[in-house]
Amino acid sequence: MTQTVQAEIPDQLFNQAQTLVHQGWAGSFQEIVNDALRRYLESHQEALTEAFIKDDVQWGLHGDD
Repeated sequence: MTQTVQAEIPDQLFNQAQTLVHQGWAGSFQEIVNDALRRYLESHQEALTEAFIKDDVQWGLHGDD
């Protein structure tokens, strides 16, 4: 399953990504975006996990108030 996302990207970033695709360093612009998002989420996984745990603890202590 996939989702379609619409985003505004600065011209310079878009042009750099397109250059990588044209030079053969990446298969497509979509591949670059997917890889960038995957890397971002992997590098922030600890913070996300901590936030989820804190939410669970708050819910456990105080319910759904």
